[in-house]
Amino acid sequence: MYLLNRNCGWQSKKSLIFLLLLFSVALTLIMYRYELSYCNETAKYHQILENATITLKRETEKYSKKETSTTKGIWTINSIGRLGNQMGEYATLYALAKLNGHPAYMLPSMANYLSPIFKTTLPTLHQSVIERIDWKNYYLHDWMDDQYLNISGDYVKLSGYPCSWTFYHHIREEILREFTFHDFITEQTNVILRRIRGERKNVTYVGVHVRRGDYVNVMPNVWKGVVADKKYLENAMAYFRNKYKDVVFAVTSNGMDWCKKNINDSKGDVFFSDDPKESSVAQDFSILAHCNHTIMTIGTFGYWAGYLAGGETIFLTNYTLPESNFLKLFKYEAAFLPQWIGIPADLSPLLLQNASKSAQ
Repeated sequence: MYLLNRNCGWQSKKSLIFLLLLFSVALTLIMYRYELSYCNETAKYHQILENATITLKRETEKYSKKETSTTKGIWTINSIGRLGNQMGEYATLYALAKLNGHPAYMLPSMANYLSPIFKTTLPTLHQSVIERIDWKNYYLHDWMDDQYLNISGDYVKLSGYPCSWTFYHHIREEILREFTFHDFITEQTNVILRRIRGERKNVTYVGVHVRRGDYVNVMPNVWKGVVADKKYLENAMAYFRNKYKDVVFAVTSNGMDWCKKNINDSKGDVFFSDDPKESSVAQDFSILAHCNHTIMTIGTFGYWAGYLAGGETIFLTNYTLPESNFLKLFKYEAAFLPQWIGIPADLSPLLLQNASKSAQ
């Protein structure tokens, strides 16, 4: 009787092991299918954006005379979102108004965001002027499109959440000048960077922006996606530690408690920007932008830090499931510069969650 029970137990264990192996194989196949789908989409959009960039350069040359000869009307853009969104809207307005040969103006709310930080040159519309104009509203996708090369209308209000290098990268130097920090911010940032450096010489600064906050819940529950995890940050930081001798990481985040628990600072090369006397949106952003290189996770704040810093940028990619509606509004290839380095997100928590729901 004991032998029979032992054999039955062994058979149960074998069945359990077989089921676990079967589930592991199925999960691997699902991950492979998602990665293959992502790679195919990546190749397709790279070709589309390459063609769009070539066309944009040609049209820019074609419209260069138009830019200097036509000054009629007023073009502006909606002012929505926080700092990163505002910068994307400003840069897009600047580029499209220039391309179509019309003067560009900021809305007052955008000026309130940007003017205290940057030496922007676009004038600000007075509220009374805004109310008197019969605007032509023109909605933009998040990325550049051929139709935006010829937008008709003298009084145009652009709208949307544009944040793509495809709108303005052909005039990158002008955009960088628009986002030049005020001198007092730069001076304060240099003091902080010198303190971070300490006695080290020939330091390589790497800015790290970890977006958490509302995204921790929004990404999985609304967009079928994830935010950056501990492993992603470890891999990104290891890349710079292996490539450069004296690296210092300046970490900014809207979830600093999580960062301190999950980012290993035992090497003495990590600085957390959480001093309430110094930390502010403007100062955190300035620290990131004045670093040599960038590690971003998701979001426009980190994107613009990398764009202004101008060095190597590592970003989180493939962070939603292929069927996510997020991908109808957002294209990885239009959001991140081709030379930037993408590390795919670990989607296994979402896949396991979906598999568990399907099994119920």
